[in-house]
Amino acid sequence: MPFERRVQVGSSSGLHARPAAAFVRAAAAHPHRITIGRPDGPAVVASSILSVLGLHVGYGEEVVLTAEDELAVGALDELSALLGQDLDRED
Repeated sequence: MPFERRVQVGSSSGLHARPAAAFVRAAAAHPHRITIGRPDGPAVVASSILSVLGLHVGYGEEVVLTAEDELAVGALDELSALLGQDLDRED
């Protein structure tokens, strides 16, 4: 049974350049296989920058994060929170 989180992308440029790189780095920091995709489309490995960029996800679009391992639930929560932020915003 897969575990999933649905989240709207909060970055003003969507998952491009800096937001995608920050997301991929965070996904790669976890030992679990996590995927990301649109609700009605194929999923790609979340730790692959080329795959994530290839999704062409824009601001406000919903994506689904999925993991097969219950131990990955914390990672799904962390990555969902990250995607919901505007990672383009300069602090």
